[in-house]
Amino acid sequence: MAQLFFKYGAMNSGKTIEILKVAHNYEEQNKPVLIFTSAIDDRDQVGYVASRIGLRREAYAIREDTDIYEVVKSEREKPYCVLLDEAQFLAKHHILQLAKIVDELGIPVMAFGLKNDFTNELFEGSKYLLLYADKFEEIKTICWYCHKKASMNMRIIDGKPVYEGEQIQIGGNESYIPVCRNHYFHPEL
Repeated sequence: MAQLFFKYGAMNSGKTIEILKVAHNYEEQNKPVLIFTSAIDDRDQVGYVASRIGLRREAYAIREDTDIYEVVKSEREKPYCVLLDEAQFLAKHHILQLAKIVDELGIPVMAFGLKNDFTNELFEGSKYLLLYADKFEEIKTICWYCHKKASMNMRIIDGKPVYEGEQIQIGGNESYIPVCRNHYFHPEL
């Protein structure tokens, strides 16, 4: 039975590498997949998923007006799975399209992304995945400062924490670090 999965984690938890691994496992068995990513994330190149360890792969870029359901439905060969990176940047209508893919086309969807932003507010895509997903899984990583599990993303500028600003600022290790709750509030410890 197809389900909608939301796999979330802090920055550097390996979400993209997990997508590439899942795609490889399906395709090794001659089972095609479709990979999507948000067009907002342009760090590497729009329309690519890229991990920090250097692996990358072409993907459908999702824009505000993209109908993910129609893209999947129009594929010549039905995919065995739909994989989605940077799901936090999606809008509510995109999440409803993912649910429709599962419910009407019978195709499992695995959406990967951040749960919360650097101010610890939910992203729109994450909020609706938490409401509509059948299953959730946290992909864990450790705090930049200690051995505890990182559950928050700290935005940094010149090595100093920032707690205000626009919700979306595309960046990697130069802009964000994964931290535990204690170090989010007390990075000087």
